[in-house]
Amino acid sequence: MQIRHSTHPAQLPGFDTDGLRQHYLVDDLFAPGEIRTVYTHEDRIVLGGASPSPGTPLKLESAPPLRSAFFCERRELAVLAIRGTGMITVDGTEHELGARDCLYIGQGAVDVEFHASEEDTRFYLFSTPAHASFPTAVARYDEVDVLNTGDQSTANVREIRKFVHADGIRSSQLVLGVTSLAPGSVWNTMPPHTHDRRTECYLYFDLPEDHRVVHLCGEPQNTRNIVVRNEEAVISPSWSVHSGAGTHAYTFVWAMGGENQAYDDMDQVAVAELR
Repeated sequence: MQIRHSTHPAQLPGFDTDGLRQHYLVDDLFAPGEIRTVYTHEDRIVLGGASPSPGTPLKLESAPPLRSAFFCERRELAVLAIRGTGMITVDGTEHELGARDCLYIGQGAVDVEFHASEEDTRFYLFSTPAHASFPTAVARYDEVDVLNTGDQSTANVREIRKFVHADGIRSSQLVLGVTSLAPGSVWNTMPPHTHDRRTECYLYFDLPEDHRVVHLCGEPQNTRNIVVRNEEAVISPSWSVHSGAGTHAYTFVWAMGGENQAYDDMDQVAVAELR
């Protein structure tokens, strides 16, 4: 488990390209036959990637930084199948996941195992501390509500699906959804926003290997950018905007943890105010 410490906005101007990537980019989550995790002190979120092979399941263990007997002793967890299909067993109960399906695992679950139904299956993990236990539940990609938004003239036509939220799968504080851009659209979350009460992380996927997303970060009047490849994540502190433009359409998981779960609790930033 890697550790990422919190940063202050005053530090950002001092980061060069390598510094930005070191603090905010998560670029090595997925490795065949492994579960990899990153613990960020921004709202004590854990990001992870599980890449099991068919017939060889992977068990989610605790890690020394968590100081817990098992991973979900004091945590809740959401898992999204970003590549391939498979099954997750939670305390002996099997949960089948198709492409882009989501499984929420409540605080107190002891045994969590990841099984692949096909080669190159990848599960994305997002975890926050939990102070209450909610039932484990599955949300199917094709069954959750879809919000169609954006405009072709601004190159941001997209579908937003919410999986774990106040009106969907209940959780202690975790919120998670998926946004897919239409062909020919490249911008996400523009105009951008911040939210002082939550940390948000983006995981970009379904992006061709020879394309990139230029992800904007930093305070609205002092932005920086990080060039992101397929299946890489960016950690956005509460004070940072989180937006981006790709050289090709893509999909991304947006997930948050913090003080509340109100989807619309955000401080909007006009495009003309950005620097």
